[in-house]
Amino acid sequence: MTDSSHFVVTASCADRPGIIAAISRELVRHDANIDECQQFGDPQTGRFFIRAGVHGPVDEDTLRASLAPVADRFGMTWGLFPAQQPVKTLVLVSKLGHCLNDLLYRQQVGSLPIDIVAVGSNHLTFQKLVSSHDIPFHHVPITKDTKEIAEARLLELIDGSGAELVILARYMQVLSPDLCERLAGRAINIHHSFLPSFRGARPYHQAHERGVKLIGATAHYVTPDLDEGPIIEQDVARIDHGYSPADMVVAGRDVESQVLARAVTWHAEHRVFVNGPSTVVLR
Repeated sequence: MTDSSHFVVTASCADRPGIIAAISRELVRHDANIDECQQFGDPQTGRFFIRAGVHGPVDEDTLRASLAPVADRFGMTWGLFPAQQPVKTLVLVSKLGHCLNDLLYRQQVGSLPIDIVAVGSNHLTFQKLVSSHDIPFHHVPITKDTKEIAEARLLELIDGSGAELVILARYMQVLSPDLCERLAGRAINIHHSFLPSFRGARPYHQAHERGVKLIGATAHYVTPDLDEGPIIEQDVARIDHGYSPADMVVAGRDVESQVLARAVTWHAEHRVFVNGPSTVVLR
């Protein structure tokens, strides 16, 4: 067997001696080489995290069978993924399209390791945009009385499209606790970082009135605790007194798009590990 296969190996478990050695021994048995490796031992939680890029003359089933006993011995939560394989993704959006448009463009030019298999929305605002990218668009209207029916439809879209990741690209609907639990660790949300200071409508106008000098954005995993899930990425843009509320909105949308793209990339490259209420991102 002469062809090389490329994989990503991820694992997390209680920290103890011998973890890296045990994984490496199995890789060596199959003439597989580690060409990229990051690891982190968290002294606060006692957890160890590792992500390794490997290649060698071995197929996925053989490598998985070889690593399984190691995972059992160390009590690992682990994964084995073909490298460079785009993650099937469902994007949800409402009436603000900057994040959606950015994701569509990045996928089109090949700079985002995802495959957007469908877009769902509670409005028809971006139907033409999505259709122009030859991606199925699904209108799922939601009212207070139809929320349960709408979420059942969203689950049908996720299951039917084979989506492994769900992105809330400024999807202005609160997911039910049940749906949050079902999407645990595979749904990413983006929002401005004015929370909790400026809640509700017109947060940029509230921030302008208070003379805010930093505009930020946060990408995090979705949990039943609204906007408080494990944070994947954040960033800020500096502003000054010369910015109008409209200028602040423009700056904020730029930051949101960039932060979301980085969070999605790291998730799709299997670099993000949930560590209690936080995350470990092995870049």
